[in-house]
Amino acid sequence: MPSRPPAREPEALSGWIDGGARGNPGPAGIGVLLEDEKGHKDAFYGYLGCATNNVAEYAALLILLHHALRRDATDLTIHSDSQLLVKQMRGEYRVKNPRLQLLHAAARRLVVRIPRVTFRHVPREENREADRLANQAMDERQSSEPLPGDVAALLQSGGQASLSFSGDA
Repeated sequence: MPSRPPAREPEALSGWIDGGARGNPGPAGIGVLLEDEKGHKDAFYGYLGCATNNVAEYAALLILLHHALRRDATDLTIHSDSQLLVKQMRGEYRVKNPRLQLLHAAARRLVVRIPRVTFRHVPREENREADRLANQAMDERQSSEPLPGDVAALLQSGGQASLSFSGDA
């Protein structure tokens, strides 16, 4: 019987996200920073093509959740300067826009897979690194790595695809 690799220790992580669009809608990008308890940081940026600012904010959240799930996060604190996203994810605001409803639902399906998730609204000054990464994506019209297949499909389909992250590495 083949031996199984040792299980990774569950992790507590902090994430900073930002999404932006120039023109709203216009060329859009995301920035994601993920930090573990030891202070090790992973940075991701992604170019989305033409999108709205709010779609970009949700795309950043989905990318963060993807990476947190890959790392078996048990406790995730999400920092965002988007009051709308934070309040919608906390259930304090309704999601009225049909496209955002689909992205919000996809994010909720991923959030429940992490035992403890906290959303924190932060001032823009505390989110500078994620903002810098989002601007880098928009400036270069490139991504630091390919968007996870499920996220790319969801964004390209106008929110009609589903997210599973099964086999998506």
